[in-house]
Amino acid sequence: MQDFKGKVAFVTGAASGIGLGMAKAFVNAGMKVVITDVRKAALDDAHASFGDKAGDVLAIVLDVTDREAWGRAADEAEKAFGPVQILCNNAGINIGGRMQDATYADWDFCLGVNLGGVINGIHTFVPRMVAHGQGGHIVNTSSAGGLTASASAGLYCTSKYAVVGLSESLPAELADTGAAPPPAPDFATRAASPIFASAMTAEESGERVLNGIRRNDMYILTHPEIGKMLDTRARAIMAALPDEPPNEARIAAMGDSRHLALYEEQIAKPRPTAP
Repeated sequence: MQDFKGKVAFVTGAASGIGLGMAKAFVNAGMKVVITDVRKAALDDAHASFGDKAGDVLAIVLDVTDREAWGRAADEAEKAFGPVQILCNNAGINIGGRMQDATYADWDFCLGVNLGGVINGIHTFVPRMVAHGQGGHIVNTSSAGGLTASASAGLYCTSKYAVVGLSESLPAELADTGAAPPPAPDFATRAASPIFASAMTAEESGERVLNGIRRNDMYILTHPEIGKMLDTRARAIMAALPDEPPNEARIAAMGDSRHLALYEEQIAKPRPTAP
């Protein structure tokens, strides 16, 4: 998408932080923007901060875990500004502490907002984007915590890693929008399909898992055939880094929270061999 003037964006978690920053960038580019947040007072303040451009902004109180509320918010957005072309699933929360100390309620809350909120946004708006035929773009806010481990942030990392996987899968599906789904392969039995006919035995996989435990490996990868995909994905992630020097103050602020040693240990080991 190159031309933003007159387009409509819908941003969750937009009462502050990154969400508000995106909304202001969109308005400055000539867009109409729907800002949503669960905090009404903060949302009102955010709306007022647009000054003389506040007329290009609609504020809607939205709990991203409430699926029925999503439908109402989408209807309200379309009634005010027309079809939405940009969806930013940005709302998120963090719960610190060790996973072993978390309650089920902690898990449900973190996953419900960080992952469920993204799922709900996609479920609500993708069919509408396809139907209006004007094109669209979806931004799902993950985090460095969706690509690297961090101590005392297991709940957060779990939710954000899932957002990355969802986001990487979505473009492939949307690229085929409007095309007929491919026919299901007609194999006499599941075992006769090429993927199963060429697969290693369950027993061999089990032995490789056992070997990974013995080596205390962080990753137990049983099939070298996925190596090209992993290498290409890693290079794609590195290529997405901004082409500018790292900010030393930010590096210092992060400290050792990303636990480089976890990854360095794995790199230093000899690669596993077949059992």
